[in-house]
Amino acid sequence: MKVKKICPYCRKETEEYKSPLTTVDIIIEVDSGGIVLIKRKNPPAGWALPGGFVDYGESLEDAAIREAQEETSLRVTLKGQFHTYSRPGRDPRHHSISTVFIAEAQGLPSGMDDAAEARIFTEDSLPAALAFDHREILADYFMSKRNRQ
Repeated sequence: MKVKKICPYCRKETEEYKSPLTTVDIIIEVDSGGIVLIKRKNPPAGWALPGGFVDYGESLEDAAIREAQEETSLRVTLKGQFHTYSRPGRDPRHHSISTVFIAEAQGLPSGMDDAAEARIFTEDSLPAALAFDHREILADYFMSKRNRQ
């Protein structure tokens, strides 16, 4: 999408291309049988999958590993890509496209960086307030997991 802007220096009209932001989310499976969610420090409030923005020059996989460790203190091993979610309204702050990875880790998570808290949940114990479209992502994940069994 092109947006016309006026250059503040030369006053000439220019075009800026707007693109969705690239993000990753990680479903971290732990050896106890649950998954890790973080309680967000920043708006929008609620519990969420660990994740965040992909840095320039960083692969999706490296971003997923980095974000998982930054927010949960867990060193994860990626099992693979799960799905990509791109609905423009999925994040109330901006249009973002998130590639979701499934990872595994051992140990107990600890909320760090943008996470006020990190805890292990099961499908039956998910918190009521989930941020973004993470309830939809987790519903897809648990359905997929049941179909594989």
